[in-house]
Amino acid sequence: MARIPHIINGEKVDAAERTQPVYNPATGEEQHELSIASVETVEQAIAAAKAALPKWRRTSLTKRADVFFNVRQLIKQRTPELAAIITSEHGKVLSDAAGEIARGLENVEFAAGLLHLLKGERDEQVSTGIDVHSVKQPVGVVAAITPFNFPAMVPLWMIASAIACGNTVVLKPSERDPSASIFIADLFREAGLPDGVLNVVNGDKTAVDTLLDAPDVKAVSFVGSTPIARYIYERASANGKRVQALGGAKNHMLVLPDADIEMAADAAVSAAYGSAGERCMAVSVLVAVGEVGDKIVPAIKERMEKLVIGDGTDPASEMGPLITREAKERVESYVAGAEAEGATVVVDGREAKFEGNGFFTGMTLLDNVKTDSKVYLEEIFGPVLAVVRVDTYEEGLELINEHQFGNGTAIYTRDGGVAREFEFDVQAGMVGINVPVPVPVGSFSFGGWKDSLFGDSHIYGPESIHFYTRSKVVTTRWPDPATSKVDLGFPSNS
Repeated sequence: MARIPHIINGEKVDAAERTQPVYNPATGEEQHELSIASVETVEQAIAAAKAALPKWRRTSLTKRADVFFNVRQLIKQRTPELAAIITSEHGKVLSDAAGEIARGLENVEFAAGLLHLLKGERDEQVSTGIDVHSVKQPVGVVAAITPFNFPAMVPLWMIASAIACGNTVVLKPSERDPSASIFIADLFREAGLPDGVLNVVNGDKTAVDTLLDAPDVKAVSFVGSTPIARYIYERASANGKRVQALGGAKNHMLVLPDADIEMAADAAVSAAYGSAGERCMAVSVLVAVGEVGDKIVPAIKERMEKLVIGDGTDPASEMGPLITREAKERVESYVAGAEAEGATVVVDGREAKFEGNGFFTGMTLLDNVKTDSKVYLEEIFGPVLAVVRVDTYEEGLELINEHQFGNGTAIYTRDGGVAREFEFDVQAGMVGINVPVPVPVGSFSFGGWKDSLFGDSHIYGPESIHFYTRSKVVTTRWPDPATSKVDLGFPSNS
């Protein structure tokens, strides 16, 4: 059985102090063995990144940009291969895997504009004979700790910006589906990235804690659950590091009585059940205002019955399995408890039947969900859509704003005035107006509010340049050439 290695200083390192299996979620079979990094292995990767830093930060911006133009082309050419790797370890359907690669490429394209992004500012004659200018310089070695649900997109969100800014990186991908990160690192090297600039270590909490505590790691980027995001933020910041830690979500979709029901139902199904609900931007709560619930719940159920769940490699499949057997059991435990908490189970995903030993569960639709129930308050991270009914727009807005999470939200309405009011008042970092999953394009930045973000910087886009650089301000004064005597040191007879 093939063992997945680390990449340190451009070399594949099979330091198998410990190993663990990597499964194919569609079959439940172990397909790879993963080397789990020890403290010593992580320290080797940090040392390689530190050694590569001086030369990389001195590399001209045009040569850095060349790497990004090259890697963009390589990733586009090899998207089918990378998508197949993602599907084999994550389980999402191939079209979904290709879609996440395309979204990751947006930040590669953004980072390719680094000559513009890294420009400083200049003021002339701030005082007599004195000028001031600022420059953006890299922070140093940075750690990127990425989640299982987007094994290509999120690494590209982090490493592209970090490397473009002149930093070197130690990437710690999810141990559940690490091969996409190894593949991407190989493409960066093929694109001309020097050895040591991008290192990959596979591991668990031991690897993470080593990165959080290492004095040579100056910044940490993380995407994952809120409890882990809070832990990473507190531990890394206590060690003096710059931290951006993106946590969980409970994204609400507010549907008003004037909404296009067909459009809203399509959007709800796509946003709730796409990628088996394993997305931090998935719609997990639909807030139905007035009598709209009586229309949209049957419309959603009708669409659910037509969706095909199966192996992600099957072109007919529209939803794949969950990432692990434990994830399947956890999601189904929420469904089991929903009815006891007062919800109406319209569609019970546990009743879906599947052949084989894959980690499949069906789609669940819950109506009349109470706002004090676990299924409403907690992030489920699976194909479960909860419908909450309210009487007014104001009540729906209040529900969203009172929730602990503030990652993304959406409103469905034909009323532009109400939509503008919602945009202005809602407390979430990303807002969709008749758009169910409002993930910003690469020229903006991604991130939430409240318990969905720890730190003050969102990920990718303009805010990533701020996060991965430090500003230095230089004040200069030169002697006036009209009054200063220049002595060139030539011999004189006088």
